[in-house]
Amino acid sequence: MSRIIGQNLPNIPWQDKPEGYNAPVWRYSENPIIERHAIPTANSVFNSAVVPFEDGFAGVFRCDSKALSMDLYPGFSEDGIHWNIEHQPIVFQGEDPEITNREYRYDPRVCWMEDRYYITWCNGYHGPTIGIGYTFDFKTFYQLENAFLPYNRNGVLFPRKIGGNYMMLSRPSDTGHTPFGDIFCSQSPDLTYWGKHRYVFGTINSDKSAWQSKKVGPGPIPIETEEGWLLIYHGVLNTCNGFVYRMGVALLDKDEPWKVKERSRFYIFGPEEIYELAGDVPGVTFPCATLTDAETGRIAIYYGCADTVTGLAFTTVDELMDYMRKYPLD
Repeated sequence: MSRIIGQNLPNIPWQDKPEGYNAPVWRYSENPIIERHAIPTANSVFNSAVVPFEDGFAGVFRCDSKALSMDLYPGFSEDGIHWNIEHQPIVFQGEDPEITNREYRYDPRVCWMEDRYYITWCNGYHGPTIGIGYTFDFKTFYQLENAFLPYNRNGVLFPRKIGGNYMMLSRPSDTGHTPFGDIFCSQSPDLTYWGKHRYVFGTINSDKSAWQSKKVGPGPIPIETEEGWLLIYHGVLNTCNGFVYRMGVALLDKDEPWKVKERSRFYIFGPEEIYELAGDVPGVTFPCATLTDAETGRIAIYYGCADTVTGLAFTTVDELMDYMRKYPLD
């Protein structure tokens, strides 16, 4: 039995695995939990991140407007399922107006570390790069320097320093829809200067694991376990009808997280339901956040569906470890 290292979360949203269901991740029966018009100006609400906050939960949500502008909005929930999203986007405070100037913002992750909630997102600055900010209360937000030069996406912080440095996973990209993508790990002493970039893993360009043959990228904040960092990630297949996004799982070394200990050959979750198959971008299940309960090993996954709505799925640390080891990528 594997063990999550972290806090107990007795109020984690949860449904038991359906009887007779064989896959390692299962959907919430009332999906999608956030519809596309959750706020009056929204065309879609998806690829968003949530964390425990006070007696409930808070999050940063990607809301694309009816002008199709992309921005980040705070939201709150008592149960992690029913959400109230603010109607105005986040306004970041910062020392340099060149950095805080908004071009576009999307696909956030939120990470509690030390004494605050850090937010990373795809930030427009002469092309996509990784924006970093923080908040203490999800009301006032502060922006730091961009982590990297353009072009990059999917900046995901580890929830604590490793070897005295902050660590971030990312997926270098291009200006468009990026027909390639591997995962890299970068280090920083201060969240401003990033270096020591290390390759983590890339695509599998054969039918050995074709669901991740076009690109891969980090998903939610890595989950610390006794055996290493459990990473849920996205993998992409290029079909005759476009990209299909599914989820996989890997185990990274605890002290050198660019070293892969194990990785799944089979995907753990993919688009099957109508709200995942039909939308602005059909065939997408894109994970951005997890809630975890150390006592039970339960994991709740928040994911974007077809770039349109937000879904919720469930698993456990044992389900993921067992499945990865049953179907390993050699």
